[in-house]
Amino acid sequence: MNLLVHFKSKKIYFLNKHNFIFLFIIGVTFLLDRISKIKIINNFDEKTYFVNEYINFDLIWNIGIGFGLLSADSSIFYEIITLIIGIVILFLIYISVKSEKFEKYFFALVIGGALGNFYDRLVYKAVPDFIDLHYGNFHWFTFNVADIFITMGIIFIIIGGYFVKN
Repeated sequence: MNLLVHFKSKKIYFLNKHNFIFLFIIGVTFLLDRISKIKIINNFDEKTYFVNEYINFDLIWNIGIGFGLLSADSSIFYEIITLIIGIVILFLIYISVKSEKFEKYFFALVIGGALGNFYDRLVYKAVPDFIDLHYGNFHWFTFNVADIFITMGIIFIIIGGYFVKN
């Protein structure tokens, strides 16, 4: 099934099989992130939940970007960072449209996760991070499901770029 769009006498297939899968991956990634965050936000009662000796759930509101970088109390700085993130998401969508099918799917993971965190920045003015990995007293940065998808997508893009010759 293809949705055909005519643009200046050129045929562009907007919704073909690969673009449908691309949009589906973005949607599922965004949905899984939203479900996990809603569950944590609605059921968190200010104490840490110990899943096992390596994982805790501990709700942290992150006003910065990944791993709390660029956190600041300035609302202007927050809005500028949010605008830049929005522009980066649009740029990733542009790149993914021009990508091959598997690379497009990897970008979909990154875009879906980025949209999840972007949504939180717009709605909550912060991103809820809650997964705390640790070993003994060493704790990794607290993160969320969107961050997992973004990281997986980036790793797949790097591996794909390393093994695929253009």
